[in-house]
Amino acid sequence: MKYYVMMLCFLFFNITQSQNCNSSFYGEIHDFHDGTPIINATIFIENLNQYTTSDIDGKFSVPNLCDGQITIVVSHLACETKRLDIQVKGETFLIINLEHHIEELNEVEVTGSINPKLTKTSQETLLKTETIERYSSLNLGDALKQVSGVSSINTGSTIVKPVINGLHSSRIIVMTNGVRLQDQDWGIEHAPNIDLNTAGSITVLKGANALAYGGDAIGGVIVMEPSKIKLKDSLYGKTIISGHTNGRGYSFNTSLTKTYQKGWYVGAQASMKRFGDFEAPDYSLTNTGLNAKGFSINGGYKTFEQGFNVNYSFLDNETAILKSAHIGNIEDLVNAINSPEPLVIEDFSYDINAPKQEVTHQILKASFYKRFKNFGRLEVQYDFQNNQRYEYDIRVGDDENKPSIDLTLKTHTLKTNLKLDANSNFTYNLGINAGYQNNFANPSTGVRRLIPDYDKYDFGAFIISNYRINNDVHLDFGIRYDYNQIDAKKYYLTSRWEERGYDVDFNDIVIEDLGTQLLTNPNFEYHNISASAGVSYKINDTNSFIFNYGLSNRAPNPSELFSDGLHHSAARIELGDLRMEQETSNRVSGSYNYKNKALSLNLEAFYNHISDYIFIEPTGVEYTNRGAFPVWSYNQTNAALYGLDLTANYNFNTQWFFKNKSSYIKGNDLSQNEDLIDIPSIKTVNILGYSNEKWLHFNTELQSELVFRQNDYPNNNFEVYIPTIEETVEVDISTTPPTYHLLHLQSNITLDVSKKTDVNIGLNITNIFNTNYRENLNRLRYFADDLGRNIMLQLKLNY
Repeated sequence: MKYYVMMLCFLFFNITQSQNCNSSFYGEIHDFHDGTPIINATIFIENLNQYTTSDIDGKFSVPNLCDGQITIVVSHLACETKRLDIQVKGETFLIINLEHHIEELNEVEVTGSINPKLTKTSQETLLKTETIERYSSLNLGDALKQVSGVSSINTGSTIVKPVINGLHSSRIIVMTNGVRLQDQDWGIEHAPNIDLNTAGSITVLKGANALAYGGDAIGGVIVMEPSKIKLKDSLYGKTIISGHTNGRGYSFNTSLTKTYQKGWYVGAQASMKRFGDFEAPDYSLTNTGLNAKGFSINGGYKTFEQGFNVNYSFLDNETAILKSAHIGNIEDLVNAINSPEPLVIEDFSYDINAPKQEVTHQILKASFYKRFKNFGRLEVQYDFQNNQRYEYDIRVGDDENKPSIDLTLKTHTLKTNLKLDANSNFTYNLGINAGYQNNFANPSTGVRRLIPDYDKYDFGAFIISNYRINNDVHLDFGIRYDYNQIDAKKYYLTSRWEERGYDVDFNDIVIEDLGTQLLTNPNFEYHNISASAGVSYKINDTNSFIFNYGLSNRAPNPSELFSDGLHHSAARIELGDLRMEQETSNRVSGSYNYKNKALSLNLEAFYNHISDYIFIEPTGVEYTNRGAFPVWSYNQTNAALYGLDLTANYNFNTQWFFKNKSSYIKGNDLSQNEDLIDIPSIKTVNILGYSNEKWLHFNTELQSELVFRQNDYPNNNFEVYIPTIEETVEVDISTTPPTYHLLHLQSNITLDVSKKTDVNIGLNITNIFNTNYRENLNRLRYFADDLGRNIMLQLKLNY
């Protein structure tokens, strides 16, 4: 027995002596951006359970190692953690680069609780996941009204266009997952075709200071970002189900994401919502339902140094338009305005009949990024969008189911962006983009085409610099150039052509004379320069200021140039003007922010002077074989918009709080010395809230919404002869509705089902007292009251 023990000891001694354990592993820890050493980084050798740290020069050393593979984990406060497999042989040296800017990290919880600001010196507001989920069954425009200074222009309750500081449509850029939305946004009744549930956060940038997104955002930019990807082996998702009393509506949204620690991920999302006829306090709003469905799939690879993403989304919206809003002629409009209730009131139905819209929108995006040590980040992206829009009028005979407008818009965009951030005190962002767009107006509708066929070409380039003078002062400067060309083929009635004076100014673009019609080839080019400058100054821990200036130019959109005919969903003849010039905006703004333990206050002021401001207004009446219709023409003037936005939050204690959001805006036509049309009213919202974590995470808010009558508006009333009564009457389309006040309630609790699963139950009541009111910027205010009381029950499951 002693012999065997001695033999085993001898063998173990020889094996140990034959293995080289005099090797060492040493190296340096650097900041990836600028190469500076990182002090006190922790280097943990997993298979030896051994620690060491980097010194003042970022250096470290681990002696007395055996040759072979070791696994190390390198970490540092506010840095990205790295896990590496190292093959040790003799003296082994390695430089390890860590990302030392926590706002760039991808390891952010899906709740969206951490989101860096997109800019340093712009008026910027963030909507987090919690707010977005509350509006899951509604739309983007409804959610954005939670931001002071943001309102909407509506066509009923389901077509909602965002308005930022009095500007909307083509003056606002909507970005979704890095793609600029292209969806016939020129129409007053064309809401953004986007599923709110695809966003994890939404940022509203007021004004034209975000040049990276475009130079024509005179009103602002809406940036929708997906939820952050967690870089770990995980499977997570959520499901939201909602039910509504008004419209007897229901909605469903679900998403599921699979992630891997090495950076791979894949996810899918789907949603649907269905509403029948909505109700005003005293009657049903016949033919106002909605049927929407969509889905998206997303996948890719993401690490700090490189990655790619492929995304596809599909959305189909079928939206009914109030039946009483369909007018055959001016006499119908007069009768509708003079009637205290809609001329058509029928029993509730889920049916969606003409007049209606049906729009499908598809987005395909592929992007790739690569970071370079001591240099910056390069990103390249291609995206394709297909927008199909049908608008149905009430027609009879063989044309009963044929749309009056049939538009197909296809857009290709290629862009690249380079961020130079090796020096954290001086960063630069450079980018170029090129785009091609084709619009096809189907002639088989049997109706004169409102918008013609056209090809559009875009090119843009920008550079933005950011300077951090110290921890309290930041400066931003930027400049951008955009080239736009639009090449159209359009038929004009010869009589209209001569009436507009085009036979004198544009005789050279006529390519064929068909007698009563002319085929023309308008081809316009626009060169636009945009610029921005801003400064942010933190006085102390409680007070800070932001001041910025933005110059932006916007080329006229196809509707403003080419509209020529009866717009059926608007029940009016719309006339564009080939003489339209670019709009030029000079906007100055300032913000003051105060924050202490109990009170936070943000006051924003702006002044926006717009040369050659394009607007549409009624200019007369035209008689057709269907009767008389109002004529709305696009015109240009010099305009000024200015106002104040206030956001205040006060915490009485850890449970009770008070919030206020107020906005005031004024719009002046400087050339005609009168008020601008379609300017939002003064609005103030006060919220009293209570929360108690011990009561199942209980939260409740009582909201008071007060909207004042808009007393500043132009007089666009006109007179028209009504044959049936043989009288000339005044059509009052200018007088605004009276002041209204609404109360709303929202409340929710959260039940912890398991360690990783919880259920949130929410109850929301809007217009608690079922108040009758009409909103000035609702295009259907001439025909019916706005919505009555609605009770919504929402169940949200996180897993």
